[in-house]
Amino acid sequence: MRVIARMLWVLGLLAVLAPAAAQSRLQRGKLQQVQDAYAASIRWGDFENAWQAVDPAYRAEHPMTELEFERYKQIQISGYRDLSTRGGPDGTVERAVELRVINKHTMAERTERYVERWRWDPEAKRWWLVVGMPDLWKGQ
Repeated sequence: MRVIARMLWVLGLLAVLAPAAAQSRLQRGKLQQVQDAYAASIRWGDFENAWQAVDPAYRAEHPMTELEFERYKQIQISGYRDLSTRGGPDGTVERAVELRVINKHTMAERTERYVERWRWDPEAKRWWLVVGMPDLWKGQ
């Protein structure tokens, strides 16, 4: 009798945990998709498309000006390398990346590091970048 009760308890626990695990896998899959699309947009110089991955609340508080978009046209990204990924505060996911940046006018290449932070939006069922676009000019 105890064995049956234990088995029922384990099955009940699995019934509760299985959907959560499936949801977690689904979220991770969506995160990978949005990160890949974002990285491709950055890598190919489509910064306006990359801007669409930024959290709408962040975009409203920090709107990009035409001048800022023009600055991105002055550079080319020659490399985008994922350095590490880890869980961040409040269920966010942080990804450290290395960008190789070429100034189109001088053809000088430099390396910049950037930490992306992604949050899951349960209403939109998608991930948003909550830190904005990489500042490749260090605020200058």
